[in-house]
Amino acid sequence: MYEVKKSIFLYLSKNQKSALCNYLKAFVKKNFELSTEDIFQKFYDDEKYYLEMHSSRFEFLENLLDDDEFNNDAKKYIHECHIYFENKIKQEPLIRAQRAYEKKKREFLKQVKMQHEKPTKKQLYYYDALCKKYGIEKEDTENMSKFDIKEKISGIIDEHKADYEYFN
Repeated sequence: MYEVKKSIFLYLSKNQKSALCNYLKAFVKKNFELSTEDIFQKFYDDEKYYLEMHSSRFEFLENLLDDDEFNNDAKKYIHECHIYFENKIKQEPLIRAQRAYEKKKREFLKQVKMQHEKPTKKQLYYYDALCKKYGIEKEDTENMSKFDIKEKISGIIDEHKADYEYFN
């Protein structure tokens, strides 16, 4: 797509080309189910209409819209955008799997880090409060890690889950 982008719309300024390419890419994404030719025709019709209404965002297209070189360049770019979005859709399951893996990895690293840290005062206070509330004998927390206390608190909460549920 980037190679095609370098070779098209050479007669436009840098800003005009950028604005047009961004718009066309969004336009293709919005109308992805249509064919390349149909997307171009819809773009052409829309721009013709807006130019006639004097409210086009691309005033510079007024003289270019019926030019064959412009139409060929626009069709090339629309085709490349269509291919780009097709590939993106095909890669979606892989990307989702990668994100899930990265999330699990971050969770694991967080647990490893917690196993080497001392518990916070809030954790210790909450653990004490839960033990008092449910009449559980409190264990010695002197040599416990942040992770150990978190697991103890989770265990107590899971054990007394019915107390936390409002709607049974």
